[in-house]
Amino acid sequence: MIRKFSLAAALLLGTAFASPASAGIRVFACEPEWAALVREIGGDNVEAFSATHARQDPHHIRAKPSLIAAMRHAVLLFCSGGGLETGWLPILLRQSAPAKLQPGRPGHLMASDHVTVLEKPAVLDRSLGDIHPEGNPHVHLDARNMAPLARAVARRLATADAANAASYTRQADTFVRGWSQQLAGWERRAAKLRGMPVIVHHKSWAYLIHWLGLKEVATLEPRPGIQPTPAHLNALLRLSRAQPVKAILRTPYDPPDASDWLSSRTGIPVLTLPYTVGKDARPGSLRALFDDTIALLEPANSKSNAGR
Repeated sequence: MIRKFSLAAALLLGTAFASPASAGIRVFACEPEWAALVREIGGDNVEAFSATHARQDPHHIRAKPSLIAAMRHAVLLFCSGGGLETGWLPILLRQSAPAKLQPGRPGHLMASDHVTVLEKPAVLDRSLGDIHPEGNPHVHLDARNMAPLARAVARRLATADAANAASYTRQADTFVRGWSQQLAGWERRAAKLRGMPVIVHHKSWAYLIHWLGLKEVATLEPRPGIQPTPAHLNALLRLSRAQPVKAILRTPYDPPDASDWLSSRTGIPVLTLPYTVGKDARPGSLRALFDDTIALLEPANSKSNAGR
């Protein structure tokens, strides 16, 4: 339950985001990648705040008073959707969000509503683990999704700030042209990664795997959100000795124990891929996210892992 706090405390906690001297319209992003995309499209006309940072699991954060204060001053809410923030975003919307940020309003933008969502479950059963009824919500890791989302951001910013609508459209056009060139370059580099067999900690990497054509052999979690058991890890040990696996993929916030255990017994390298950008990342950071991710995958794919 969120504790009561005074208006003065709320204003103090929200100062970095809500100062009257701050330039631009205010956008509340649930994750750093969406704050970064807003900055790409909005430039100096926007002030984007990210509720989470790169070392936080966006499934599980607290609806803190500082977040409530920040949302009060926003004109646009931009999140992954697809159930990723279901444990905390509804609390913020009830506690503090103005009417324009509520579902169905122009100020409520969910990325998963504007792209093709993978892994929509055919059956909803809690025994299958922490599955998302709407499908896999980690849509930002397919780089092809950024162009349509840039257009969506430009439209919503134009609705919130009509005086600068032409600027948002121009910025989106520029971003999409440059992104298309980057995308072609990444896909040329990643051609050698197609079919690369990997084990993942959680289903965080479904969109990256789909985009680059990697092969997901197994997950460290026996079911989504369920921590690995000794029996499951021993089964993975047998599997990884019976077929080639090039890398074990985890995020900066995944617990390292299971992946380190499996790596120590097989020689399969653990890759901590960046997953997202910094909380206050500036324009260009999204490009670096995919540059760095592919650069980490390339040497792992070329390594033989012969010592297993």
